[in-house]
Amino acid sequence: MYRANPGANTRTNSGANTRALGILLGFTADRVLGDPRRYHPVAGFGRTASRLEPHLYADTRASGTAYTAILVGTTTVLGLAAERLTRKHPLLHTAATAGATWTVLGARSLEREAETMATLLHQKDVEKARDRLSHLCARDATTLEADELARATVESIAENTSDACVAPLFWGGVFGIPGLLGYRAANTLDAMVGYRSPKYENFGWAAARLDDVLNLLPARLCAALTGLMAGRPRQAARIRRRDAAQHPSPNAGPVEASFAGALNLTLGGTNSYGTYTENRGTLGDGPPPTVPDIRRTATLAKRVGLAAAAGAAVVALLQKGQRWG
Repeated sequence: MYRANPGANTRTNSGANTRALGILLGFTADRVLGDPRRYHPVAGFGRTASRLEPHLYADTRASGTAYTAILVGTTTVLGLAAERLTRKHPLLHTAATAGATWTVLGARSLEREAETMATLLHQKDVEKARDRLSHLCARDATTLEADELARATVESIAENTSDACVAPLFWGGVFGIPGLLGYRAANTLDAMVGYRSPKYENFGWAAARLDDVLNLLPARLCAALTGLMAGRPRQAARIRRRDAAQHPSPNAGPVEASFAGALNLTLGGTNSYGTYTENRGTLGDGPPPTVPDIRRTATLAKRVGLAAAAGAAVVALLQKGQRWG
């Protein structure tokens, strides 16, 4: 039941303001500093997940579901505790939200990786670029040449703009600290065990499905922002409607198709991941990516991130004066 209470509204208004400010400060910290150099909490989460896996692993969906529930649930509860402990103290709540936002975002680091790949390929150092691609995605780069490495980089920038920037900002705007931390935990697990391989086909099912659900709305928001920030909303939307379903991922498909339309490129094709290959269809009408398109894509991704941060702050502010219970 909804009820209006002046005192409750004042407290909720303060929480909305500090959440919005914290998100903007955390986003700024990511833009200026990138990921923490040492003691990164996400890396710590990954180490914890790796240590827990041998104790729970079995080639069943039930085991993978328990593994995912324990790790994502615990992280979300910790985020909820931080939210509740700090929300009555504006400075603490702002700082906690900013710290959580900075921790979960990966936009600046993604941009740096894109610049590294662009530089290596511009210098025609294909061997080093093949090695470096592992920082962006899990593709087998052994035989990839410059243009295929450029395509892999462009597609990875597009997908990770949604996963590592728009999605955490979205959930942070809606739910604050637990939304930020819970989403990043789920997304990290998906990257660790959610891919198709003989070992993780069943065990990683829950992590992959949870990540799909959590990215359903943010991916479409990212796709819409991509067209708007490129100044080509109609073209991006047309390619998304026509081609997104060809991609095997329900969320990466709309994002990559929108980037293809926004940049007037053709993305997609058959990718090798070592133990399996995946046909990602053909997305777009333009030429395939070349090395200069890496920086174009990174610039567009930066604009999308800025718009997403502003949108997340607005979402937080729109929660003023509401108290449910």
